[in-house]
Amino acid sequence: MKALSLANQSITIAGGRQIAYYDSQSQEKSAVSTEPAAVFLHGFCGSSAYWEQLLPIVESRARILIPDLRGHGSSSAPADDVYEMDAFAEDLFLLLDALHIEKISLFGHSLGGYVSLAFAERHSDRLKSLSLIHSTAKPDSEEAKKNRDKAAAALQDGGIDPFVNGLVPKLFAPAHLESMKESVQRIIDIGSGTSAAGAAATAFGMKARPDRTAMLDELQIPLLLIAGSEDGVIPVENTFTANGPHVSQVLISGAGHMSMVEEPAELGKQVSAFISFLSTI
Repeated sequence: MKALSLANQSITIAGGRQIAYYDSQSQEKSAVSTEPAAVFLHGFCGSSAYWEQLLPIVESRARILIPDLRGHGSSSAPADDVYEMDAFAEDLFLLLDALHIEKISLFGHSLGGYVSLAFAERHSDRLKSLSLIHSTAKPDSEEAKKNRDKAAAALQDGGIDPFVNGLVPKLFAPAHLESMKESVQRIIDIGSGTSAAGAAATAFGMKARPDRTAMLDELQIPLLLIAGSEDGVIPVENTFTANGPHVSQVLISGAGHMSMVEEPAELGKQVSAFISFLSTI
């Protein structure tokens, strides 16, 4: 069976918690990095393995760092009842400091986008750029908040396996459920490695996140907003909330909520082009 995480390193942070992560740079090169690293954050009930098809496309473009978020993959699952987005952001901050990385280009998928926005609000000085991939700066609607409560209850009562079996098919474009059966199963398998308690705490944290559309509008760093034309989780208009000369909006035709799996070549092309552009400014 393929590994459920790409992590090839780990560090211990406050309270003895482990943050597992993939780093394309060897540990021997641990001096302060003068070049921004490209950091990729995965979605809910995922892991660094969400990016396994994108990695070969972009790894020659920059130093690539891909953590497993708390409660996911090979990282620790704290016993907190709620994982606030700010807490995820501080985990990333501690990881960057431990690795002596000063500046990053941050790419966040779904939950990872919410974490990226929290990081941008707290540590904008550490950002070279920000990209939201199938994510939004908008808060949950009242209906979505109720669904977060239902998700947390299902995780607490039934565990992770039945939950991800129900969740994952909703992440793909309907046309891909038959044509990409193996890929759907792969994402289910990755999700099975998530802590049920950690996933429930994450659901509560997503429910509690604030509206960050104004903050996104205020950022003057390069922004890349990527949406899928068939995304049934986050509508295109909820991703494309910012405009301006520093904002690029990309619609990936035919993709649902998982373009890194459904259309990895196209996503890789767009991300690679963005990283190349950043190297010129």
